Amino acid sequence: MKNILISTDFSPNANHAAAYGYNLAKQVKGNILLVNAITIPAEVTQSGMIVWPMNQESELITESTDELQKLKAHLEQNDYSDTFRPSINYLTEAGKVIDVIDHIADKEIGLVIIGKHSADALSTFLPGNHCSHLIDTANKPLLMVPEHASIKEVKKIAFAFDFNHIGKDLESIYKLIEFAKALHADVLLTHIFDNPQSSSMKLMIDQLLTELSNKADYPHIYYRAITESNAEQGLDWLCEHGQIDILAMNHGPYSFIDDVLNLSHTQKMAAHITIPLLVYQVEN
Repeated sequence: MKNILISTDFSPNANHAAAYGYNLAKQVKGNILLVNAITIPAEVTQSGMIVWPMNQESELITESTDELQKLKAHLEQNDYSDTFRPSINYLTEAGKVIDVIDHIADKEIGLVIIGKHSADALSTFLPGNHCSHLIDTANKPLLMVPEHASIKEVKKIAFAFDFNHIGKDLESIYKLIEFAKALHADVLLTHIFDNPQSSSMKLMIDQLLTELSNKADYPHIYYRAITESNAEQGLDWLCEHGQIDILAMNHGPYSFIDDVLNLSHTQKMAAHITIPLLVYQVEN
């Protein structure tokens, strides 16, 4: 697998996400790039010009680099296994988290991982929130790790899809299957229905599973329908009772003009989910 970029601010939840990412990298036999985005304090001169003190920038970069080295050493020293060990590189760059990640996440990066506070509530999903902005703008698959998510082998990933947008979902499903192959994990496709499925719908699903398995050459693809009028409640039930390790979803642009309560299903799930959430970005 390509490299995994792990964004960190050295907080406890970010350190937990780094440990989760290290374990995931071991499973897919990928390598890690630890990234810290720093903010350089600006000063306003008497002339009104904004300047960035070079000595302060140098100090912040040095401090960040020291912390990244400590985090790298911690991850390596706490690996007592005799299996694959990821190589770990690190980088400090000045700027907003979303801009730094967008700049660094080139073709060699296959996945971006970021920690998420379990205390994040729906009200925090406003402009300025890192997770919210990354969901909207990430140009790579984004894995958000809650601070209490279990660090263990990933055996099953569920993908919540919508038959009304199956064309857009298929591209992400094939990407997810490739990821699951590297993990040797099952892929569980799931859809939330208001009413029990019709016989014609079941036939369409059987055809879809056959097509996916044949084209992707991966037999470990399954399906589960959930009857629930509320999509988030249905996915909550799946996360709690479906024995899944990661929930994957597509996310497309939405308008900030809408009321905050009209956030996408992806962002609503991200606000309270207790297992890692994998987000694929799609266009309108």
